[in-house]
Amino acid sequence: MARLIKEYNDVVKPQLREKFGYTNDMQIPKIEKIVINMGVGEAARDSKLIKGAFEDMTKIAGQKPLITKAKKSIANYKLRDGMNVGVKVTLRAKRMYEFYDRLVNIAMPRIRDFQGVSTKSFDGRGNYAMGIKEQIVFPEIEYDQVDQVRGMDIIIVTSAKTDDEAKELLAGLNMPFRK
Repeated sequence: MARLIKEYNDVVKPQLREKFGYTNDMQIPKIEKIVINMGVGEAARDSKLIKGAFEDMTKIAGQKPLITKAKKSIANYKLRDGMNVGVKVTLRAKRMYEFYDRLVNIAMPRIRDFQGVSTKSFDGRGNYAMGIKEQIVFPEIEYDQVDQVRGMDIIIVTSAKTDDEAKELLAGLNMPFRK
């Protein structure tokens, strides 16, 4: 069992139940999935770049990502319908909690000039989105093996109905919010 699952069950659930007055365990919000997206816009000109992003995402997520394709042709970007434009992966259950633990406790402290994550990145339905500018903050990535520094989007989908509930959930799971 992942360390974070135990912490959620023993510490965070009772705190949320007390603060919001839930009567049923199924009302208590939890993290449902984490979606990681890495766009590789330069892949339109050089198809080898998608391979590097694929390998980096595999190391970071611990599972094989899906290569995303362009839905429309855009002449200004020299992009054709069906070209590879990025990679994404959806994490659930044990891998999701392990990734979240590594993100919060290992990767975020390694970000240069890190002041905490914004509290304004909630979507109104209890989901949180954030971006990381460099994939090299993850310890799985060897700096010497990186062909190009890429950013990624991380979306944390929760079962919370409101942003306040989701913020309390993530704060209970040690998300370093900006003061």
